[in-house]
Amino acid sequence: MNEAGIVGIGASIIIDKKVAWTNAYGYADRQTKIPFTSSTVMNIASISKTFTGVCMMKALEEGKVSLDEDINHYLPFKISNPNFPDEKITLRHLATHTSGLADRYPFYTDSTYYYAGRKPEPLGDFLKNYFVPGGKHYSKDNFLNAKPGTNRDYSNIGAGLAGYIIELRTGQKLNDYARKNIFKPLKMQNSGWALSEIDSKKHSKLYEKKGDSIVQIQLYEGVTYPDGGVRTSVQELSHFFISLLNDGKYQKTRILKKETVDEMLRFEYTDTNKPVNVNISKINQGIFWSTKLGATRIGHNGSDPGVRTFMLSDLNKEIAVIVFFNTSLTEEDEGKFFDIYEELYKYGKELKMKQTAGH
Repeated sequence: MNEAGIVGIGASIIIDKKVAWTNAYGYADRQTKIPFTSSTVMNIASISKTFTGVCMMKALEEGKVSLDEDINHYLPFKISNPNFPDEKITLRHLATHTSGLADRYPFYTDSTYYYAGRKPEPLGDFLKNYFVPGGKHYSKDNFLNAKPGTNRDYSNIGAGLAGYIIELRTGQKLNDYARKNIFKPLKMQNSGWALSEIDSKKHSKLYEKKGDSIVQIQLYEGVTYPDGGVRTSVQELSHFFISLLNDGKYQKTRILKKETVDEMLRFEYTDTNKPVNVNISKINQGIFWSTKLGATRIGHNGSDPGVRTFMLSDLNKEIAVIVFFNTSLTEEDEGKFFDIYEELYKYGKELKMKQTAGH
């Protein structure tokens, strides 16, 4: 931590779908020396997509959406890729990053983060402005020259669109729908989507390494919040992760049917059916769920200003690690996050062996 300049870390290790170890290091607030703990809340960046995924699967169970219906069936405006105007885009495409809808950079980073309590542009307005010709954010570069389903290109705005469709179809804001179907049943009392839902005293400060110094950055919200806006703690996120690794169930509470979770976590790509740019020995994809580290882990990671998060399990769902960092590092230091994750995973293997020996 000292070497890299990481201010705070929280972590938990889940063995056989139970929390076996949890700990935290450093500070949630460096200035006032408030320690980072396993109940410190922060935004978890792209791990949020797995919550959007569960909301989507819940709406599917309720018969409100289909994964393979044309999204224009659900939208109040029409989205069509100008390169392939007659090809339908589906929720499955959005959830597996094969929709052909692109995050245009630097626009995505410059224009979708809102700091200092300013309220973001409403999600529906933003999407319309981005995807519909004549909109103020519209550009041909918002679309790939690839037919839906044929090319995997990680899209945050695509995830924002999926979340918006869930809101339209359920008649509820994503944060309300998630509170009812995920946060409440899983006893995630300190989790939410908006800053206004979180006790600010429990929220970590966020930091960024710049040169040799570590600067605090303001808390922010995102226009495309379904792609990265969830705020939770290591402790509460472990309830959620366990429910996904355990067929939809945490302790006695079920949030999704087993077959729904199977469909969410199922690897979509096979040798004969995969995007042209995907090597399945390196990456595969479920519904807002993917493989990492050479397809040896499943789950999701997250990266945003001042935030680096991991929520990964081995393929057998025996050893899972959640780790939060409240500090952004430079590209060349990025490997340190993975080194710390690997240390935790190695410790998880030791715990698992001890438990097995203990039986």
